[in-house]
Amino acid sequence: MGVTVLQIFPDTSRSGCLETEKLHKRIMHLDATQSGMFSVDCETYYTNVQIGSGQRKMHILHNSETPATTYAVLDTGTKQITLSADLLFDLLLPRLDHMYQNKKNLKIESKGAKYEIGDFVVKIGTVTMSGHYKGILVEVEYLPCSVPNLCWSLMREFMQSFMGSCVSATVPPFLQKKLGRE
Repeated sequence: MGVTVLQIFPDTSRSGCLETEKLHKRIMHLDATQSGMFSVDCETYYTNVQIGSGQRKMHILHNSETPATTYAVLDTGTKQITLSADLLFDLLLPRLDHMYQNKKNLKIESKGAKYEIGDFVVKIGTVTMSGHYKGILVEVEYLPCSVPNLCWSLMREFMQSFMGSCVSATVPPFLQKKLGRE
């Protein structure tokens, strides 16, 4: 596992198709090979009773890269607790209906193509919420490195090669916290 960056790609047309097609062509011009498809989905559950200053949330995620695992992120208000379990966790959710309730028709999904180019894995996907198009996400992973400080400039240059100026020269806030850790 390397360093991974998620980047929102601007979609001026708001259609998704045209911009993702441009990205697919650009990454293929760099001699990337398509290595499959990916899918990530998230459903959010809310507490039935108000705890403290507000409702707490539990996000349930599934990733096609790890098909036998279900992820849960519990938002306590002050911190987030991450849990990974097998698919049987999904069967436990109906038994928690006295505590957590699923907001109907609220499912967020990102689906798209996965590419490999040298030491990089690139996923280009469209994001939908309850079936309605919301935007484009690009995930770039640099496999040989696990210290963001050592590879950020290389990753930025690579992302700019096919995404252009939408990639900021400054380090994303979530990576800034991890810079310098070895």
